[in-house]
Amino acid sequence: MKQTTHTPSAGKGGTRIIVSGGGTGGHIFPAISIANAVKELRPDADILFVGAEGRMEMQRVPDAGYPIVGLPVAGFDRKHLWRNVAVVVKLLRSQWKARRLIKDFRPQVAVGVGGYASGPTLKMAGMMGIPTLIQEQNSYAGVTNKLLAKGAAKICVAYEGMERFFPAEKILLTGNPVRQNLLQERPTRQEAMRHFGLDPAKKTILILGGSLGALTINRTMEAGLETVKGHPDVQFIWQTGKGYIDEVQQALTAFTGEASRNCRMSSLPNLYVSDFIKDMRAAYAAADLVISRAGAGSISEFCLLGKPVILVPSPNVAEDHQTKNALALVDKEAALYVKDAEARDKLLPLALQTVADDERLAALSRNIGKLALPDAARTIAQEVLKLAGK
Repeated sequence: MKQTTHTPSAGKGGTRIIVSGGGTGGHIFPAISIANAVKELRPDADILFVGAEGRMEMQRVPDAGYPIVGLPVAGFDRKHLWRNVAVVVKLLRSQWKARRLIKDFRPQVAVGVGGYASGPTLKMAGMMGIPTLIQEQNSYAGVTNKLLAKGAAKICVAYEGMERFFPAEKILLTGNPVRQNLLQERPTRQEAMRHFGLDPAKKTILILGGSLGALTINRTMEAGLETVKGHPDVQFIWQTGKGYIDEVQQALTAFTGEASRNCRMSSLPNLYVSDFIKDMRAAYAAADLVISRAGAGSISEFCLLGKPVILVPSPNVAEDHQTKNALALVDKEAALYVKDAEARDKLLPLALQTVADDERLAALSRNIGKLALPDAARTIAQEVLKLAGK
């Protein structure tokens, strides 16, 4: 992956901020949004990102115009404990490197957004007397953030009731920052449908598995191609994720008997398939209903856009926090929920039933929209700058 090297230096008089974390788009997009908001408020701010070597932030952050340094940190292997000897060594090396970075860069505040790198970076910042701010995106706090919270000056959260994890006096309900371009110059439904070559008169379901894709959702769609073909009055936009596109194309070719052309299957005119959708504004504008994992960043986008959604939480995340994210919405009748293990049998039937029910779509849209906190990035940036000023 591409990495922008940065020689940390204290600079002269400007505000210096470290932003640490990453691993998935759900951590990276909020981190970049916070940095952008800081820059709007304080254009002379010097922002240094700290990520994990080999993870996607090492490419996405430089693409957004910010320098980043990678730490050799890795996650713990909960299934094979003996492998964690190497993980502990990497953690110690990461703490040493983070300490050196902080000493050279001399930040006035350190921000952690979750992900492997935030642990050693914020721990060392706290030990060196640098005020720290945690941005907890999920409804169920992770182990690292619960440990870091003891030394944090401020904890920005996206869900109510987080006092069960963090000291109440440190908590600020801000919501999760989202990709800012989603809210800018949104296309009309007609324009979005033209972008995907679909019919504006037909209901459309958007299927997402996150930036890396989702095995269960993709396998469910592969098994449901006959169902897709049997409902020509409904259209599907299917983002497979880069790791699954070859498998999906093989399944489509086997089903239709034809090779794919430009992400469109000629035998399935109601289906658009892509490994990655660059223009998510168009995808959301086209969608009457979304099928998605229950990552915190994605949920925040659905709230801001008022999108009806069926959530299929990933079972492969720490503390099963995606299920807790999903249930927090289900309890407010703001989303529908299908267990990962039941998706193959229940997901497509529920989606087709829901997208045909205008009253249910309207209620879901109305209820999820009530949960939106649209100024999250700016609110968090203001808190960051307050801490830097102290």
